Amino acid sequence: MMIKQFPTEKAQKIKLVALDVDGVLTDGGIVLHETGSESKRFYVRDGLGIRLLARAGITVGLITARHSQLVVRRGQELNLAFVHQGIKNKWAALQGEMNQRNLVAWQCAYMGDDLVDLDLLSRVGLSATPADGQPEVMERVDWIASHKGGWGAVRELAEQILKARGEWSNLVQSFLPAPEEGG
Repeated sequence: MMIKQFPTEKAQKIKLVALDVDGVLTDGGIVLHETGSESKRFYVRDGLGIRLLARAGITVGLITARHSQLVVRRGQELNLAFVHQGIKNKWAALQGEMNQRNLVAWQCAYMGDDLVDLDLLSRVGLSATPADGQPEVMERVDWIASHKGGWGAVRELAEQILKARGEWSNLVQSFLPAPEEGG
């Protein structure tokens, strides 16, 4: 696996994080059932990473080429700012989100894993892929997570961004009990 230093300076400017779904938030597997339904596996630690980004004031959303009711449900569970499905032109979808928020590309991060993500990855301020991203993607992104898609890559990205912005320690502290007074 290629090792790339995390781009701390780029991360400090991030105000929006967009994510692909299959191969990033999931391991890329899609289980099709005889009933016509499908299954995907989401990693709970990735979900907490997304929640921590949002708590720090960073907009988080999904842009995916496929359609799945499971993605809508996961987006609702995580209270995501946007969920775009069935998107052929992911850059156009992100541009719409940037325009709504008066952001520019260098203020956005995107994590994708496959060839359909290359256009968007090449335009954002911070591009990332999971450890098992396509080789052509790995060659072109700013950073490669040490975790695979669906197994903590998104959490790792979230932590790196929050550490670069100096917000990680305070977020961790918020999970600890308050010190007892007067004792």
